[in-house]
Amino acid sequence: MAKTSPGEFVRQVRQETAKVVWPSRKEVVQTTILVLIMTSILALFFLGVDQLLGRVIKLFLGVGA
Repeated sequence: MAKTSPGEFVRQVRQETAKVVWPSRKEVVQTTILVLIMTSILALFFLGVDQLLGRVIKLFLGVGA
């Protein structure tokens, strides 16, 4: 593999960075809101599963009501 000089490396990085398609502000906001909604739904789901399994285990062990 041929060695690349630091100047050539920086030039290549700038070329590749210019090819990146950056998301618009609207896309970032929409994606952020979607992520927050989905993580909230998953948190509630796993909270419910955890509570259910905890009660089942307490029932089997005889330490719960």
